[in-house]
Amino acid sequence: MQRAHSSHSPAHRWPLMASALALALSLAVLAEARADAASPRAAATEDYVPDVGQDGKDVIWVPTPQTLVDKMLDMAQVTPQDRLMDLGSGDGRTVITAAQRGLTAKGIEYNPDLVALSRSNAAKAGVSRRATFEVADLFETDLSQADVITMFLLSTINEKLRPKLLELPPGTRIVSNTFRMGDWEPDASETVTEACQTYCNALLWVVPARVDGRWQVGGRTLQLEQRYQMLSGKLGSSEISDARMDGRTISFTADGIRYTGEVNGATMQGSAAGKGEWSARRI
Repeated sequence: MQRAHSSHSPAHRWPLMASALALALSLAVLAEARADAASPRAAATEDYVPDVGQDGKDVIWVPTPQTLVDKMLDMAQVTPQDRLMDLGSGDGRTVITAAQRGLTAKGIEYNPDLVALSRSNAAKAGVSRRATFEVADLFETDLSQADVITMFLLSTINEKLRPKLLELPPGTRIVSNTFRMGDWEPDASETVTEACQTYCNALLWVVPARVDGRWQVGGRTLQLEQRYQMLSGKLGSSEISDARMDGRTISFTADGIRYTGEVNGATMQGSAAGKGEWSARRI
């Protein structure tokens, strides 16, 4: 007698098991896709909208008014030859505006969702080649390649950054939205009143060349003491006055004569009003 084949024999179970496995894999892939779509990072490029006041690593997120973005860039006298870095770049508006002016600009932002949003905004503005964004800690970021640095951080954060900023090449421009840099007084300050309700003050600093010490000027010694961009000291036995640095440019008055010049490492050279050219070397 022929043995009847059971419907649960191995020959019949393999197709059923394969179908069940395929269904399980499909359900798993679908669940993962739904989870990805629901994640903040995926939403950042589509529907993600940051909340004003949301927590960040060091500060809460508050957007800089566009009118102040424009003022900050104007104060820094940016040109297409400049490289700009925005610390805490948020939704990317400062970097994008700089790129629209022809600059190469980079945003440093700790929140990856904001970085994804910024990249999307740059793409929509057509400036992705010049406006880039990096997920990074601003305290661990190399700032040395920037000609202009913009930021909207707290005063306490600015002060922590200050030693690093002062090491940048002389002439580097730093512009802050509202918040100061401790006892390093700004070189300029402006307030916008149009289309701005809060955080409407722009502060500019220019990194000064370091000139404190002794210099030989003709047959006299120029002794300089420096506190950020402000200078004091003597030329020979005469006190100098109205003395300051503007990046690499030095200016002071001695014996009623106004001296201006450019600092280049261990040398200076310039003109003295009514007295012709002058030069100095560090001693």
